[in-house]
Amino acid sequence: QKAFDIFYFTINFGSFFASLLMPLTLKYFGAAVAFGIPGLLMALATLFFWLGRKRYVHIAPEPKDPHSFLKVVKTALFSKEQGKANGGFYLALVGFALALFSLSQTPTLGFVAAFCLALVLVMGFGGAGAAIQLERARGVHPDIAVDGVRSVLRILILFALVTPFWSLFDQKASTWILQANDMSKPEWFEPAMMQALNPLLVMLLIPFNHIVLYPLLERCGVRITALRRMGAGIAFAGFSWIVIGSVQLAMDGGTVMSIVWQVLPYALLTFGEVLVSATGLEFAYSQAPTAMKGTITSFWQLSVTVGNLWVLLANNSIRSETVLSHVASTGLSQTAFLMFFFAGFALLAAAVFALYARSYTMLDNYRAV
Repeated sequence: QKAFDIFYFTINFGSFFASLLMPLTLKYFGAAVAFGIPGLLMALATLFFWLGRKRYVHIAPEPKDPHSFLKVVKTALFSKEQGKANGGFYLALVGFALALFSLSQTPTLGFVAAFCLALVLVMGFGGAGAAIQLERARGVHPDIAVDGVRSVLRILILFALVTPFWSLFDQKASTWILQANDMSKPEWFEPAMMQALNPLLVMLLIPFNHIVLYPLLERCGVRITALRRMGAGIAFAGFSWIVIGSVQLAMDGGTVMSIVWQVLPYALLTFGEVLVSATGLEFAYSQAPTAMKGTITSFWQLSVTVGNLWVLLANNSIRSETVLSHVASTGLSQTAFLMFFFAGFALLAAAVFALYARSYTMLDNYRAV
């Protein structure tokens, strides 16, 4: 856990200076310089990695695994048993058909949204189908491989419930900046500079949580587990959007709001990030069987993509006449409506996450390396 927290602290150290300085660089020197500086720094970092190549421990790539995650899933879906229905296969087939329909909606949704939705449908229905028929893979594949796939599929349910968090978190770099454009602030201050609050608070909250908050809660009888942290983090993201939505309501009513009002939602969202993101990296690694650590970690990263997919779909949906008329009937602006919608989305996900987490059996695969 400490290793993952140190890693997360380090990347936010760099992010703090980038978030603070790049908006000013863009304003005074233009996009070429603003993009060029990070590019040069990345090239320099790559050079440092290359220079140290002889000091690294090089592990030869393993031969192709006949019992990989996808091989086991394929066997489970396509194997037939006498006298038993192939419900899992047909469920996966439904997902494939829905994916084709999603791709056919590219002119309406746009390529990125249509393609990502198709991918999610194939994975979701295919994974559910494989779970139904997974026992059929035994005998063809060793028990450890089949049990590993079952563990991954159970973890993916948790990852799916984390995706609403990413829907909210990544909009701090879009929706929240657009709101900041319309808020009062010093003339020299760029709205995007508020982003620096996020990495700054991450660097403060990681040691605060481990030195003060978690020990205090443990002394009060509250057991702090990875899943409890993640569930609470999703909820805190929802609370941050309730606050930001309330600020938007005041602005829609004609009140001039200072950009300082964004500090509280940034603090709530960042607290949620520390609970979800830093914990999720550790959780993904600890729960993955030896042969599937790369697979489960890649699925964790994919949850970020899916979270942003929900934003694309929500933004596309609100353009329809039916949705627009419903939004108008609430008396809210489109921006405020979407803010409260995403807040509710996250709070619902947090509740479902907490319920599912109660039945989840934690594994410890740290040493299985």
